[in-house]
Amino acid sequence: MKKTIWNHFIQGFVIFSSVLLSLYLGNLNNNSTETSKKNNYIKDLSLSLQEDISQLQSLINILNVSENLIVEIQNDLDNVNFNLNEDKIINNLLNIEVGFSFFPQDGVYNQMISTGSFELITNEDLKKNLLEMYNHQMARNYATSLEIDNFNLTFRAVPYDQFRIRFDYNLLDGDFYGKRKLTSYNFNDSYYKSNSFYGLLSQAKLYANMYRRQLSDILVSYEETVLLCRQEVM
Repeated sequence: MKKTIWNHFIQGFVIFSSVLLSLYLGNLNNNSTETSKKNNYIKDLSLSLQEDISQLQSLINILNVSENLIVEIQNDLDNVNFNLNEDKIINNLLNIEVGFSFFPQDGVYNQMISTGSFELITNEDLKKNLLEMYNHQMARNYATSLEIDNFNLTFRAVPYDQFRIRFDYNLLDGDFYGKRKLTSYNFNDSYYKSNSFYGLLSQAKLYANMYRRQLSDILVSYEETVLLCRQEVM
């Protein structure tokens, strides 16, 4: 009798242990699969971040060039001799760009959130950076871009009207939206020397400075996050 009970106990223990081991191995396999999926997302995210970094660097360079063009015109207006020729002034105006915006790629991040892969990230600094970048920084970038876009409508319309500027547009040139080529203009000397034109340039310079600083802060976050992504998948 005791031997029969003992045999049943051994058989039950073996069956229980087998089931427990099977569940454990299944859980390990599932965790391994989810970790692998998370790491693939991180690798894809790193690639999209590097593309965004290139976009940020190009935008910052455009804003730097635009600010220098504005300064050149304002220096001429501050100089009673007015040394800049009319062609140079109009071409400067054509090449000032303060209306370009940064458009981050958030597709991979959104996939990580929707699939739960984001929660599997082990590096807390990486998590913190991603939440900051795709929430606060993205919202702030959108608000600033909208404000600058509204100003840019005036900045483009008024000088083009006052100087009767005509240009051709090469869609294949330039880093983003093509490039203008001056074909004709009617220089308005009184408007050029007016306070309203000088003030418009000052406002454009303000927005160029403001947005460049914001993009520079975003760039630092993106570069740091690329390094954290590499650490996460090591």
